[in-house]
Amino acid sequence: MTRRELREEIFKLLFMVEFYSKDEMKEQVKSYFEDFPEKEISEKDHAYIEEKYENICAVLPEIDEKIASAAKGWKLERIGKSDLSILRLGVYEMFYDEDIPVGVAINEAVELAKSFGENESSSFINGILGKLARQ
Repeated sequence: MTRRELREEIFKLLFMVEFYSKDEMKEQVKSYFEDFPEKEISEKDHAYIEEKYENICAVLPEIDEKIASAAKGWKLERIGKSDLSILRLGVYEMFYDEDIPVGVAINEAVELAKSFGENESSSFINGILGKLARQ
């Protein structure tokens, strides 16, 4: 899988976080990989997706604080679930993943927003992540 495809799969798992409890997510992640969407996935890619998803979940409260600080006038509950999931992935890549340059993290988040968000999602996400990058 390409980096972009891996990122999309991580986004999909993060999106599910909004609908299931922490305990339920363990089973959902397992089920997700068992029913992997019409593609074969290598063990390496599976491990990468699952590890990055778990790493993001481990720092989710910190990530959400960063998003809240940059999203003046927006409570996290008001941000669309897909946009929030994309922001969480972008913030993680910007601040916690040393292998991904900040500009790449922002660009990839914007591209995810174009595919999975609403009409204004890419601008909103670019604005939030850009503001965080300048802090």
